Amino acid sequence: MKQLIFLITMVTFVSVPMLSYAQTDTVDVYATQGNLNDLIDGTQAGTVYRLVSLDTTYKYTDAIIITEDISVIGVVDPVTNRPPTIQPAVLPDASIPETIFSISGDGINVHLQDIYLLAKATNNVANADGIAVVVSGDYVRLSADNCVFDGWQAFAIGYNGNWDSFFITNSHFRNMVHPNQWYIGEVIRNMWPGETYTDTLSMVGNTMLAVNAYAAAPVTKFYTSYFEFIDNKVIYTFKNPFFIFNATDAKINNNVFYANYVGGVDQAEHPWWDNLWEPDSTYGVIAFQPLDEHNSEMFNPDDPDAAEGLRRIEVKDNKYYWPSAVTDFWAAWNDTSSNWIYTPMWMNEPTVEMFADDDAYPFLEESGNVEMNPGFDPLIDERILYGTTGNDIGILAYFEQIRMGTAATDVWGFGITQVDDAADWVPEWPLPETGYVIVVSVDDIKPGEVPERFVLEQNYPNPFNPSTTIQYNIPQTEKVVLKIYNVLGQEVKTLVNEVQNPGTHQVTFDAAQLSSGVYLYRLTAGDYTNVKKMLFVK
Repeated sequence: MKQLIFLITMVTFVSVPMLSYAQTDTVDVYATQGNLNDLIDGTQAGTVYRLVSLDTTYKYTDAIIITEDISVIGVVDPVTNRPPTIQPAVLPDASIPETIFSISGDGINVHLQDIYLLAKATNNVANADGIAVVVSGDYVRLSADNCVFDGWQAFAIGYNGNWDSFFITNSHFRNMVHPNQWYIGEVIRNMWPGETYTDTLSMVGNTMLAVNAYAAAPVTKFYTSYFEFIDNKVIYTFKNPFFIFNATDAKINNNVFYANYVGGVDQAEHPWWDNLWEPDSTYGVIAFQPLDEHNSEMFNPDDPDAAEGLRRIEVKDNKYYWPSAVTDFWAAWNDTSSNWIYTPMWMNEPTVEMFADDDAYPFLEESGNVEMNPGFDPLIDERILYGTTGNDIGILAYFEQIRMGTAATDVWGFGITQVDDAADWVPEWPLPETGYVIVVSVDDIKPGEVPERFVLEQNYPNPFNPSTTIQYNIPQTEKVVLKIYNVLGQEVKTLVNEVQNPGTHQVTFDAAQLSSGVYLYRLTAGDYTNVKKMLFVK
């Protein structure tokens, strides 16, 4: 039993930011009780709402207004890990509500965990202005762990409160594509006019698959105190994945950026939004700019002229790649079109110059970033590039519509959710991309590339049958122990028990002789310990 308690504690610790709540009550909520906005009272401070229905979806007819500390936590299926789903209802006038959660209280803590937030209503239509979570209060602390945001055409999370903080971990953002507005379909956005300051935006261990615009846009006109983007996968975006020009303290480390910025920048857009009006700049996945006078004064009020030299930014150990189908398409388009595009690079030229200027920017660090193919299943490229059926036309045809001014109703994506109006309908699970989006292959890592920190990756494929691969990084020679446990905390198998050299290591776990279910794998290397969950389905 001590083993079980320890393992469960470790899984919780590595995945959920610890918040302080004055808990007063726990309420189990069933989908059959009514509309979710009538069942969750966001004014009851400290209440933990548990969504327990898995055989149908929760519906809402209006936003849930939150003014006090609350948690909304899904109770997942213990075998499949399916979370409960929330989706909008169709209103009597045939309209669809825009927002699930509206957080308006100042200085409150809100925690979302293990929830599938779907934009499409029961008629298979999404509100074009839909935003899953809107934060308008100041000094709000929002955490979202192990959530799925599916099909939000405007933003998954939008905010215009001052000095808010966001902690987004282990979550999945998919198919956030607007049919004719290519600057929206964003994961998180400091909303227009962008004249609010952000305290912290931390995004760790997330996957963004098929989003039109930004994976993270905390900065528009004003700056962010701290920005952290670590161990994420950003797979196919139409526009640039970041809008972080004015960041003053940032870490962008250990991410995979695959086929980002496919839409490039055309003649009408240059030099407008993508470069904050710097007319002679190039375009990159990573792009920073000097602070303007106002932000310099806010960042370092005692000596604004010294502000640039105090900025601390890391960009380390990222993998980036554009498949040849994308680069060939760009070349062909620019050979024939008058509305040719500026194609993106990894780090745009002004940013390269900033990082190279140690006198002006002594705390800007860039290292270990490699252009390499992460080895995703080719089906990801095939379906996203060329589409499937109906109005899923693929990103290349969508590009042509956008750049020719004919875009209207078509979209692109991977495994786009189609809603059935049956009473017991729930979205496909596991997600269609499960098993296709895998981690970097050890065979692709360049010789001599040594990890800078310990990392235990999520196994792939997951769910699996009967075998799966576990990958981990160790930055120094250590005694390494990798063990498998069942959910009772009982040891099932020891995969590794030896001294290993620095590098990226892989091991295969074969569960053919075991029963279906959830298993835990635990890595210990020196003082480092981490535990992750995986699902075996026969």
